[in-house]
Amino acid sequence: MTDKNLTVQNEKPLSRESLQSRERFLTPAVDIFETDNGLTLVADLPGMTNDDLNIDIDQGVLTLHGVPGRQAKGDSLFGEFSMPGYYRQFRLAEQLDAGSAEAELKNGVLTLHLPKAEAAKPKRIEIKTVH
Repeated sequence: MTDKNLTVQNEKPLSRESLQSRERFLTPAVDIFETDNGLTLVADLPGMTNDDLNIDIDQGVLTLHGVPGRQAKGDSLFGEFSMPGYYRQFRLAEQLDAGSAEAELKNGVLTLHLPKAEAAKPKRIEIKTVH
């Protein structure tokens, strides 16, 4: 289940409207680990909060999409810098149970646990001794 569990989708523009509105998206750095129980995805998303980030799984495609909210207090009078958003997609293997996924976001690091479906988990078959 190593290389067939998760494939990186080519980053493509979200839509013509998002390109025209000058939104910028960064591709977050991601590490993926596999265990007997599933996959763990760790993504660097500095500046993001739980309210800023959307994680969706639709038709076997995992999408990480977030736009950081304003962090400064008060009304903006002038601004030359805006924090870009994040966008990344992965195609998931059918052996993963997307309905049982769990996510944590702490200090700008997202940890997403994607467990394997029960049918995909390795099973040990006991051997009976017959005399």
